[in-house]
Amino acid sequence: MLTGRLLELSALRYTPAGVPVLGFRIAHSSQQSEADVERAVGCEISAVALGPNAQLMAGAKPGEAVRLTGFLAAKSLKSRSLILHVNEIEFLEGNQNGI
Repeated sequence: MLTGRLLELSALRYTPAGVPVLGFRIAHSSQQSEADVERAVGCEISAVALGPNAQLMAGAKPGEAVRLTGFLAAKSLKSRSLILHVNEIEFLEGNQNGI
């Protein structure tokens, strides 16, 4: 599970099989404990949502706070950089998805 603010969203696209796909980036910041010492953590993470989650994210705007659940995987066979594949999206403010 990861929380953050949306930085940017790509255009909604479709796979050849017709599955909606949306790439986006989030900014995460939090306080974490490491070796009994508190430290500030901040990073930007690339993510991708498919199917209904892609359609849900397509209505989001940069700056919105989200909580994401999913898994990390290599971007592709050629690019081994990590990308978060999102299985669940929760908007933490506003009225997206009835919240």
